[in-house]
Amino acid sequence: MLRRLAALGLASGRAAVRSLPKACHGGRLKGGLSVSLRATPDELLGPLTLALGGAARQLKVVDVRTGTPMVMEMEWRSVREKWELVDLEALVHNLNDLLAPELDVAAAVVLGEWEDMLELWCVPKTVLVGLLEDGLLAGARNLPMLQRLAGVGGEPSMGVD
Repeated sequence: MLRRLAALGLASGRAAVRSLPKACHGGRLKGGLSVSLRATPDELLGPLTLALGGAARQLKVVDVRTGTPMVMEMEWRSVREKWELVDLEALVHNLNDLLAPELDVAAAVVLGEWEDMLELWCVPKTVLVGLLEDGLLAGARNLPMLQRLAGVGGEPSMGVD
């Protein structure tokens, strides 16, 4: 698995790893993030938008209201909206949805948990279809969103609904 990813420039190292969450946690996936399960969406936003790259870096936080759910008022280009976020995966979903049409922004893959950390992988959209076709992302928690972003199994998302 990692040999294929290394050929695409998405992984490093030589030792075999059979688990993408473990590879991410070990720092072997380019664009991988290991995030504490205690982190809040506002704490993850900066590192995640940096890893997503491109136009994701233009996203601005206008306001944050703590509580459950956390409410974040976001601004990106001409879009301004409030997101109610119950967890980190909700933030990933909203970012993927908002930034779907931006080809210079990676897709955020929720690989799962490893050693009390949430493993996220920011994958260039140019290789997303291939990774899905190869079955490498079959265990992703946000597989339906990734399929929509890649235009596999339905229409690609066009951003904010």
